[in-house]
Amino acid sequence: MAYTSTRCEKRLLHGSLNETVYMYQPMGFCNTQHPNHVCLLKCSLYGLKQAPRAWYQRFTDFVATIGFIHSKCEHSLFVYHKDIDIAYLLIYVDDIILTTSSSILRDHLIKLLAEEFAMKELGPLSSFLGISVTRNSSGLFLDQQAYARDITAREDLVQHNPFSTPVDILGKQSASMDKPYSKLTPYRSLASALQYLTFTRPDICYALKQVCLHMHSPHEAQIHSLKRIIRYIKGTLSLGLHILKTTNSSIVSYTDADWADCPDTRRSTFGYCVYLGDKLISWSSNLQEIVSRSSAKEEYRGVANVVAETCWLRNLLLELHDPITKATLVFCDNVSAIYLSGNPVQYQGTKYIELDIHFIREKVARGQVRVMHVPTQF
Repeated sequence: MAYTSTRCEKRLLHGSLNETVYMYQPMGFCNTQHPNHVCLLKCSLYGLKQAPRAWYQRFTDFVATIGFIHSKCEHSLFVYHKDIDIAYLLIYVDDIILTTSSSILRDHLIKLLAEEFAMKELGPLSSFLGISVTRNSSGLFLDQQAYARDITAREDLVQHNPFSTPVDILGKQSASMDKPYSKLTPYRSLASALQYLTFTRPDICYALKQVCLHMHSPHEAQIHSLKRIIRYIKGTLSLGLHILKTTNSSIVSYTDADWADCPDTRRSTFGYCVYLGDKLISWSSNLQEIVSRSSAKEEYRGVANVVAETCWLRNLLLELHDPITKATLVFCDNVSAIYLSGNPVQYQGTKYIELDIHFIREKVARGQVRVMHVPTQF
């Protein structure tokens, strides 16, 4: 596959308006004879709230004319498929990644785009939205070293040794266990900045999630946890994601939940990771919305969440013309949750997760999902 990245100059000025919009005469360009007149806009303009949508619609309509099909699973993705030629186009505002099956097709599509828009080709993909892309013989390596280095430089932790883990495993902290932290803005700014780093650093997702739970009212214990994450990042700047070449196209996922482990709300945190072959492609760590009275129910909700994610991935791969024919393996360490996924009997205690029960059982019955056991010590 041939990779390239392009950028569209003055993107918002390409949008066409489908409604009547007036604007005041700009300062310095007022008509002295008609100072009270207003301007009728023919196209979008910077500062206009309709401008991003107008540009996106204009771009979508054009790429459809040259053979691209808009993805239903991902609105920023467009797929081109004709005979043996295939291309994927991913857009984020004015940044575009174009992946094609041949260099001839790549040059042809770039030429068509350049004829319609003011494009600037940046060559082979090396970075995208702050994510560095390094190509080697085995595949791609994605990292955010520069961004992580900027975050660690914001805190005066030069004299402190790095931590080997991002979180203290002794136990979770309560929101009322320590005195409040007075500097709210720096805390929230730093925690928010770290969230973007999780795109290539899934190892800090859980620790950062626990820190972000106290954004509204942090305490001294939370600022120590936040600094621990930064000191961990400081010692692991070179970490990232390896996207390796492989012929294994099966989807395997792992899920777990810590039942009622939040000392304040007794809600559980569930997490999952999804692999396509041996490549990690999706992960999450979130707090459950409700309190569960059973660990099996909480684990089953975690299974339902990862099954929903794998269903989306299967549909996305189908649109990319690389369908998954094998069943998705979901590994869970709770035996009761595994039995519930294949048992057609409806018990009284399962009525609180009835939708999740039917959702997973339907996928299992169709052969799309298999829920299997994995030991906790694995």
